[in-house]
Amino acid sequence: MTTMLTAFTTVAMMLLYALPGFLFIKTKALSAASITPFSKLLMYVCQPLLLIYTMTRVEYTPTLLLEMGIILLVTLLIQVGMIGLFYFLFRKKMADARFRIYTVATALGNYAFMGIPILEAILPEFPNTLACSAMCSLSINMVAWTAGCAVISQDRRYISLKKIFLNPALIGFYVALPFFFTNTTPGELIHPMLDEMIVMLGRMATPLCMIIMGMRLAVTPFRAVFGKPALYLIIAVKQILLPLATFAILLLLPLSSELSRALYVLITCPVAAVVQNFAELLGEGQETGAGIVLLGTSLSALTIPLMVLLLPLL
Repeated sequence: MTTMLTAFTTVAMMLLYALPGFLFIKTKALSAASITPFSKLLMYVCQPLLLIYTMTRVEYTPTLLLEMGIILLVTLLIQVGMIGLFYFLFRKKMADARFRIYTVATALGNYAFMGIPILEAILPEFPNTLACSAMCSLSINMVAWTAGCAVISQDRRYISLKKIFLNPALIGFYVALPFFFTNTTPGELIHPMLDEMIVMLGRMATPLCMIIMGMRLAVTPFRAVFGKPALYLIIAVKQILLPLATFAILLLLPLSSELSRALYVLITCPVAAVVQNFAELLGEGQETGAGIVLLGTSLSALTIPLMVLLLPLL
């Protein structure tokens, strides 16, 4: 019950970050055109630095490296499997952009921007859980920039090795690797102020993500977020059924209890903001993307506390 309350409080506090963005748009202090520049700052600056932050906060060991590889493989299989399953189920409706957004939304979760604060609140005694978040962030970016874009745009050219291995998050991962393997930080090897910059800009990702969501909520019709039954069904799949299936899989995997719990918590996170970001970038299903991300994030204040009741069983 304490874990459930901690999860609820953490998510509720993160949702409050959306309020300034909502008010800035409603009071016309900012225009809707500001959403795109804020989103680019999040994707191209804060996200890579957040990944560097997580990778330099864990202690490298050969065992941890092996478990990180397992987590990356499992999350890739889950995400590709979910996209493949719902692409098959909706195959006759793919001409409708709504169903392409639904397909991608079932697979991609907010593992970093929301996942890291939730992990730190629920599992504070296990700092290496951040390694799990790093692997989930890698997998979502590898899938979103390729299969995700290919499904949303219906253009298979997005599936390429360049998109897999040369996206902002992966570049941040490559930068972090030397520090990870040597158990050092950029501040120790280069200059102390680098650590402060990485921490500040990386940790800014969560409030910035929520501020952007508040801005989107202000310009999205209320009915598009809360008045469409189909969105609730997709969110139930992503935020309830998928965590339950993952829980069963984790009982069979050779992972430590610490990292099994971390991966399970991350899978409970709501639909990823990148679903909306790529919908806007590709010009397909923007209203549906905004609705499903905003509704999923709002409902996560209920679904995450409910799902973490299973944590003691892992």
